[in-house]
Amino acid sequence: MARIPFGIARLDSIVGGGAPPGSVVLLVGEAGAGAREFAYTSAAMNGLYHGDRDAFTLHYGDVESGATPPEEIHYVSFTTGRDHLERELAYTMNEDLAGMAVDHVQFRDLSPEYFQLSPIPREWYAGATRTVEDLATRERRESALSALGDYLGEHAAGNLVVVDSVTDLVAAISDDMSLSDIALVMKGIQKVAHQWGGLILLLVQEETLDPTALGHLMDATSGTFQFEWETGGSKRARTMFVKEFRGVLSRLEAENIIRFETEIHEGGFDVSGVRKIR
Repeated sequence: MARIPFGIARLDSIVGGGAPPGSVVLLVGEAGAGAREFAYTSAAMNGLYHGDRDAFTLHYGDVESGATPPEEIHYVSFTTGRDHLERELAYTMNEDLAGMAVDHVQFRDLSPEYFQLSPIPREWYAGATRTVEDLATRERRESALSALGDYLGEHAAGNLVVVDSVTDLVAAISDDMSLSDIALVMKGIQKVAHQWGGLILLLVQEETLDPTALGHLMDATSGTFQFEWETGGSKRARTMFVKEFRGVLSRLEAENIIRFETEIHEGGFDVSGVRKIR
């Protein structure tokens, strides 16, 4: 089966090159445990493949047989701009690598749609309105969920899309957008993702959801990567395990892999070791 690389070298090699095309993957975990760094590294490494093939080979290695990096990499945010992504990439990995990669990541800022009904001043997220005519003629934008759906419909086919984040959508729950609306949109994305044949990564912070809400989101996606902190003695370590993933979990079970030990270095998020059933 063809695969789309996650951009995490050791993980890709273990799961046969990456994710099956048409996958929608939930990246969920404790704050700082690695979910966000995973998303940043995935976007950056796939971007680096197109930006500097030599640097990509040096830090990632060879793409697995049967795996093909996506032609386009898209990063969608509800609350931040492109400059924020560039800064965060530089914090996560080597600054030169981040710079070469980010030029090949297409960014979509949905903050105008996200904040339009909030009490936040418009200039904070969309810039100052320049003229009185702008104020008089500006129409209400479509909802953040609708804008996300439209963007995915235009750009997700065959490509990698990172959505940052479902946590922001949960924080905006109101009379205009309920948790069931969010879950339905996720289910719709999962349904059409098989036709698109790309890879969609959805970020969510575990502390923002109760178990039932998280269960709804997990049920609406192809797979879930869980990121956690482990404490032993005076040290903390980041770990990751695959909670559910059709087409991937079976490979891990065949090799008795139950958990990944992870780290963040100049190449971004990476797998440093695996734990197996003894």
